Amino acid sequence: MSQNEQQYLNLCKHVLGQGAYKEDRTGTGTYSVFGYQMRFDLSEGFPLLTTKRVPFRLIASELLWFIKGDTNIRYLLEHNNNIWNEWAFQNWINSEDYKGPNMTDFGRRSQQDEAFKEEYDEQMNRFKEKILKDDAFAAAYGDLGAVYGSQWRAWKTSQGETIDQLKRVIDSIKHNPDSRRHIVTAWNPEDVPSNMALPPCHTMFQFYVAEGKLSCQLYQRSGDIFLGVPFNIASYALLTHLIAEECGLQVGEFIHTLGDAHIYSNHLSQVQTQLKRSERALPKLKIDHGGKSLFDIEMEDLELDGYDPHPSIKAPVAV
Repeated sequence: MSQNEQQYLNLCKHVLGQGAYKEDRTGTGTYSVFGYQMRFDLSEGFPLLTTKRVPFRLIASELLWFIKGDTNIRYLLEHNNNIWNEWAFQNWINSEDYKGPNMTDFGRRSQQDEAFKEEYDEQMNRFKEKILKDDAFAAAYGDLGAVYGSQWRAWKTSQGETIDQLKRVIDSIKHNPDSRRHIVTAWNPEDVPSNMALPPCHTMFQFYVAEGKLSCQLYQRSGDIFLGVPFNIASYALLTHLIAEECGLQVGEFIHTLGDAHIYSNHLSQVQTQLKRSERALPKLKIDHGGKSLFDIEMEDLELDGYDPHPSIKAPVAV
């Protein structure tokens, strides 16, 4: 059995055993450690967890959204991907254009008030429909500002120009593979306080080429271990595969370095349930793009073969 999934399970055990209790921005509370690293050998299989089902379709469509430089949730909704809805929805319900019932404080009220949750879901569905059908509304309320896609593909300089970091790093890998500067950063101090729906959690990644293989290391400032980190592992593993394919290389390792690695206090039982499950064989990733550029790849060009996980485990999202 591959050691890849064990890397993640060991992180869970470490935080359960050693984590310090901390309050957090969401008011939920976490058990947290500072500084942790996992290494995934991508030749052993695609590191999508098998001890619970993780939705590859959501991970892949989000990553393609980043790669395209898109920051509007319309693309995600067109692919039935709802993982960024909350931040855009908050922009709408806190605007002067919103005329419906008060929908603030969802995280706490929805846990106790079923009628509120039903109303919230109704307003969210109305919001999603308007994003998909109304261009002006989508432009006003679907855009999340200078989030990952913008920083990766159109970093704003002090001279008013833009830098396409992703294209630049691909060119660097192809023409100067031994460089130590194959870096893309999403943490823009100017944009963080005022121009991002959510300051980037996965802040910087670096590529490394050796013996015909491409490896990637991610520095993630903040990691929600139960819900977010499994997505991040698979997303950056997929990115490494796609960049390797673009550059004519094999895949090496994905190295995941975490700053504040935490388990939310309302995810403890879910983590313990997952830890009781046995690992299964990892799936294989197939990329069949017919010679397309990385920037033109779509969902139908990606296939996951042999994914047979344990059932999903539901847990609330802290927003």
